Amino acid sequence: MLCIDARATPTAAGEWLDALRELTDKPVEYLVLTHYHAVRVLGASAFGAQRIVAHARTREWIHERGAQDFESEARRFPRLFRDVDSIPGLTYPDVAFADTLTLALGEREVQLRFLGGGHTLGDTCVWLPAERVLFSGDLVEAGAAPYMGDAAMEEWSTSTLDRLEALGAETLVPGRGPALRGADEVATGIAETRAYLRTLWTAVRDAREDGGSLLDAFGGAREALEPRFGEWRIFEHCLPFNVARAWDEAEGLPPQVWTAERDAAVWDALQR
Repeated sequence: MLCIDARATPTAAGEWLDALRELTDKPVEYLVLTHYHAVRVLGASAFGAQRIVAHARTREWIHERGAQDFESEARRFPRLFRDVDSIPGLTYPDVAFADTLTLALGEREVQLRFLGGGHTLGDTCVWLPAERVLFSGDLVEAGAAPYMGDAAMEEWSTSTLDRLEALGAETLVPGRGPALRGADEVATGIAETRAYLRTLWTAVRDAREDGGSLLDAFGGAREALEPRFGEWRIFEHCLPFNVARAWDEAEGLPPQVWTAERDAAVWDALQR
């Protein structure tokens, strides 16, 4: 079994595929999409997998908002879309599950787990119970800011991470950053992700309850986060989208579709 992260373009995924072919000439049987974002879904077609697996909500969101996310991501990360015309399009799962799906790969048991709302409303973790190895997707990051633009923030930072931690992983492969090895590193990685989420959520919620504006919430979140997390990768990139989503959640709104126009509106609101 080989678990990889198929990111944005067929070019990037092709590099992974070349590395895979150095290890084995066997076909890819299962490819798991951890969530619906274009930086996961667009490169998946390069692997020619026999089965594409995802949570039911991820499958739903690829159909519902995948095209808009493609356009939005291409504008946010032009370096990842240098040959955009080569991308054949979104990859749609042909196997979907609700809570847990167990795959028997020879003598190895692989569990696909939905642990609750988090980075999106349909994140999948890949859990190897015998080996105590967890592929967390973007539910946990190591030295990188979590992206929260489609998140269920309060649930992610509480019950979802509680369930993830309760698995008792001894090795954790995060969405970004190096693998976390040993119980102490795993616990630290989960705790740091949780602390970022709680700090930002609390700052934005408090700003809104105090009658502040979105711009006030942005300033308060930056002030609260920078001393501890300011050097994390993609800190600056994620912050506007994270604050905007926290503001919406504080108003009781579900995750909104990120279009290129909405991207521009958020940036404009935060630069006045």
